[in-house]
Amino acid sequence: MEITGIETPDAPTPGGHSSQATAYGGLVFVSGQLSIDPETGERKTGSIEERTEHALANVGAILRAAGSDWGRVLKVTVYVAATGLWGAVNAVYARVLVEHRPARAIITSGTLHHGFLIEIAGELGR
Repeated sequence: MEITGIETPDAPTPGGHSSQATAYGGLVFVSGQLSIDPETGERKTGSIEERTEHALANVGAILRAAGSDWGRVLKVTVYVAATGLWGAVNAVYARVLVEHRPARAIITSGTLHHGFLIEIAGELGR
C-alpha cells in the first residue's frame, strides 16, 4: 500500500513540513487544524466558540477532500489552551458531530503556537 497526501484549497496550507492529511489503506490521518481562514490565511481570534467552529470547518474540508465525512471519524484529538474553555469547545463539537461520538482525547496544552487556543486533528476511515 502507498501513503498518499491529501490537499485541498478549502483548508489552510500547512505552515510546516506536513500534509493536511495522509491516507494509507482505508485510513486517513488529518493533521492538526487551527482557526485559520483558508482563503485569506487570516488567524481567527474571536471567541473560543468561533475558533472551534473554524478549526472544525477546516477538518471537515479535509475530510471531504479525502472522500469522507464526520460520520466516519474514528478518533479526534483536541488541544485546548485551558481547561476552563472545554465546556464551550465541547458544545460546538457536539453540535457539529451531532450523534456521532468518535473516540476523543482532550489535551490541555497552554497557549498554542502563535497564540491559538485550539487545535483539532483526526483519524478516520474512508
